[in-house]
Amino acid sequence: MKIVSVVGARPQFIKAAAVSRVFLEFSEIDEKVVHTGQHFDAGMSDIFFDELGIPEPAARFDISGGTHGAMTGRMLMAMDELLSEHRPDLVLVYGDTNSTLAGALSAAKMHIPVAHVEAGLRSFNMKMPEEINRILTDNISRYLYCPTDQAVTNLTDERYDNRDCDILLTGDVMLDAMQGFSPLARKPDIDLPSKFALATVHRAENTDEPDRLAQIVSSLNNVQRETLPIVMPLHPRTRNAIASSNLDLEVTIIDPVGYLEMLWLLRSADLVLTDSGGLQKEAYFCGKPCITLRDETEWVELVEAGANFLTGAQGSEISKAAQLALELEFEPNLALFGGGNCAKRIAEHLTRGR
Repeated sequence: MKIVSVVGARPQFIKAAAVSRVFLEFSEIDEKVVHTGQHFDAGMSDIFFDELGIPEPAARFDISGGTHGAMTGRMLMAMDELLSEHRPDLVLVYGDTNSTLAGALSAAKMHIPVAHVEAGLRSFNMKMPEEINRILTDNISRYLYCPTDQAVTNLTDERYDNRDCDILLTGDVMLDAMQGFSPLARKPDIDLPSKFALATVHRAENTDEPDRLAQIVSSLNNVQRETLPIVMPLHPRTRNAIASSNLDLEVTIIDPVGYLEMLWLLRSADLVLTDSGGLQKEAYFCGKPCITLRDETEWVELVEAGANFLTGAQGSEISKAAQLALELEFEPNLALFGGGNCAKRIAEHLTRGR
């Protein structure tokens, strides 16, 4: 079976690393990885290939920047050319980025089956480009690999069980990655306080709205002053947005780090503040409370478990949640996310269960 796997952004590199490792154990699978270039700088891209042993991409498109439509269109053109040349049996896509949609749409137009890893997630916020990407990708996928029971329920509610597609509860591939790579976690080469919170902000809903970004920066500064120090690997887009708005962020700012260093930071932190879907889960996997700087989350299981505090950008809510979260202790229920066997379930389904 010839498979083309499409990646382009940091979370996809991590997911692909876990899946590609398992694919190597199946002689029936011949995988080629395509890197769209959506995350292009060394700190957001190359370091993950180097650290995690992802197969060298069969093609790199170096497509980034511009509007969502322009970026997706250029990726679609490049994918059309590549798939016409290679004619794989399957195209595998991850998550909810522009790379995801371009890979899926190109394959579907050529009648090549699409497998969507992390299918069925819904925030029910159509202002998010990620929500649009994931819904459209699910609609044109033949194999829908769901990370949680809720994701399966979402697809069932949308009547996917009456379509010509396979819905499979595989568990979460990010748990596979964390379990597989945790022994390699390493401390970043920086001075860190003994107790700290780990923060990340990158979602367009936060970075592209000046008032909302200002609220979040003010809230992080308050946590820094009143609760505990914050360490923040700063996404390039967020750095530019903060500078453009002349905001003063008082936390410890570091450059983006590789996955192995992020694992170390996660395991060492006392609290996580983020708008990242992936980091919400990773915090839970590590037994760390998380404050989610969004108005909704795809990972409702974490809120229901009491491990995730959904605050939006409201300063008073963030400060209150930080105090409550630091008193919280919990044991993560990894069975909610498949126990760490997602990649193997996908490989077995593709080679034996279809």
